[in-house]
Amino acid sequence: MTPRPADGRPAPAPGTGPAPRWPLRAAAVPLLACLLTLGVLVAWTTAGGAGTPAALSVRDGRVFVPQNPEATAVFFTLVNRGGSDDRLIGVTAPAGHDAMLSRSVVTGEGARGMGMVSAVTVPAGGTLRMTAETTDVMIKPPPRVSPGDRLTFTLHFRDSPSITTRAVAVRPGR
Repeated sequence: MTPRPADGRPAPAPGTGPAPRWPLRAAAVPLLACLLTLGVLVAWTTAGGAGTPAALSVRDGRVFVPQNPEATAVFFTLVNRGGSDDRLIGVTAPAGHDAMLSRSVVTGEGARGMGMVSAVTVPAGGTLRMTAETTDVMIKPPPRVSPGDRLTFTLHFRDSPSITTRAVAVRPGR
């Protein structure tokens, strides 16, 4: 027998009464927060706030005519017209030569040396100019080149496609 409530009306059968509303209310707050966040992110991305991919180009390739029998340096100017940084992670040299990214470092009392680096940042909307005082590509063994000769190199990036370019042989100091 079903117990009667105090007001004398019969109690509804289980599962036939009105559904409680609190589960819908509990789900509404997180759902509205997610929709609001999604809307803000879409507007931010549409307005360009999320940035654009790196857009790289390479120019002014120069390779020093070797002055020593162990290595020589190659320099490039890398331009990034995109909205995101990218990283130069390696360089492929002509066959028979190894290429390594290096950076000029102070070794003591004004003396400078070279230190190998694994990658170099090409800043968003900026330019990376390789020089003898900053970053370069060291080539071992040095190629046999005369001023005006051209060598082909392939630059490899973390996020962008590789770029194959040429460097002209110049005497150091140019």
